[in-house]
Amino acid sequence: MKQPSIYLPHGGGPCFFMDPPSDEPDRWVAMEAYLRSLPDRLPGRPDALLVISAHWEKSRPTVLSSARPGLLFDYYGFPANTYHLTWPAPGAPALASRVRALLASAGIESDEDASRDYDHGVFIPLKVAFPDADIPVLQLSLQAGLDPARHIAIGRAIKSLRDENVAILGSGLSFHNLRAFGDPRAIAPAVDFDRWLTEVLCDGPIGERELELAQWSQAPGARICHPREEHLLPLMVAAGAASGEPGHHAFQGTIWGMAVSAYHFG
Repeated sequence: MKQPSIYLPHGGGPCFFMDPPSDEPDRWVAMEAYLRSLPDRLPGRPDALLVISAHWEKSRPTVLSSARPGLLFDYYGFPANTYHLTWPAPGAPALASRVRALLASAGIESDEDASRDYDHGVFIPLKVAFPDADIPVLQLSLQAGLDPARHIAIGRAIKSLRDENVAILGSGLSFHNLRAFGDPRAIAPAVDFDRWLTEVLCDGPIGERELELAQWSQAPGARICHPREEHLLPLMVAAGAASGEPGHHAFQGTIWGMAVSAYHFG
């Protein structure tokens, strides 16, 4: 079974497991509903999930090779209950070896880490989407330097995993400027950048998509939406893993008034 490649929004910290914000009670409702719908959007149950999170950067692409990762509560200042969440999804050591072999075949050096745990870019959205935690999960890091073309190449290198019933999930946020959330001056640039992403990923010439993504910082509103691009680069991996395939605009919503989207390929 061929699985899709997906770029999904993972929210803000443990947002789906907190009381709704009093100033905007429905802030996370639409995004949570999208995440809950994710299993039904797949062609069938995947054998594994390969997740690229915005919250792990290493000098070389690194796989989390533990058979039983725990949870890394890498967020700060949230309610006490959010530091006692559980999500005991098994790791995927065999898939970790497979990923490293594919990267090596593409001339990309990699590492593995058997001691790290799932960060919140993995367990927060997937606890919503796959609450039973019964599908093996492999986390793959971003590469330090944050070169978009490099991450597209990483995606291309692991594309064949989709034909092996592995869903590839890029976990980030298409608008990620913490200082601009709630600033009305950022609303229009967020809309412009969201529109540009959708045009490039879903409506524009597929043959030009990777070049456009590699030059993302020249897009309208780009640096307002992403002063630092770690939350966008999981998209580059997801798009690379769907080279030659059109994208689908699977979710569009707003948080603090800023446009955010999810994209599916395949």
